[in-house]
Amino acid sequence: MAKVVGIRFKKAGKIYYFLPGGLDILPNDNVIVETARGMEFGKVVLPLREIPSEEVVSPLKEVLRKATPEDEQLYDNNEIKEKEAFKVCLNKIIAHKLPMKLIDVEYTFDGNKIIFSFTAEGRVDFRELVKDLAAVFRTRIELRQIGVRDEAKMLGGLGSCGRELCCASFLGDFEPVSIRMAKDQNLSLNPTKISGICGRLMCCLKYENGCYECQNTCPKEKDILVEVLDEDSQEELRKLVAESEE
Repeated sequence: MAKVVGIRFKKAGKIYYFLPGGLDILPNDNVIVETARGMEFGKVVLPLREIPSEEVVSPLKEVLRKATPEDEQLYDNNEIKEKEAFKVCLNKIIAHKLPMKLIDVEYTFDGNKIIFSFTAEGRVDFRELVKDLAAVFRTRIELRQIGVRDEAKMLGGLGSCGRELCCASFLGDFEPVSIRMAKDQNLSLNPTKISGICGRLMCCLKYENGCYECQNTCPKEKDILVEVLDEDSQEELRKLVAESEE
């Protein structure tokens, strides 16, 4: 068993496990950890707990420290710079007439890299765009093409149920969803009724799917379960009187 805390780096993002490192860490604490991208600012969403060692897929790193006021200020400044970088990149995309849609901009915590996420119908030659952005920001530039489900997760919105999108509010990972799940639940197969704003099958089709596993062994509609050979019953009407009426 390993004692860990769960940390998210974005709202509704994937939860990553880290060792507490002897720190007294509570849910909603902001912390600084080291990841493959370098130093990262995250929020504790799962309190200290024990997990089976087989759930640990790689050597876990320790939480470096609780976030200081300076760390939180740096994080806030990065968010401001992300909005400015979005405008700059959008203008560059228009200038280069590239068939792509800019979705999100993210600064790494240490500011050594800016990640621009976009969608496009096919492959895009953005080499000149990268050169222009590197000349403006004087740091490493990464352009990342994402799918329509990731776009919905980043932008957020309201589903047909009237609630905030699951992917943008609490779903950490996307799980496979198939049309078979809608069939098993006797739902309409009209694409407009079972598709989310991303155009893909709604993630919520999977929520109750496990409850229908016994359907294959249950009787089908109009199946004959028993055959009545003889009927000899008596009916008797009884009136129940409440104590207050006596």
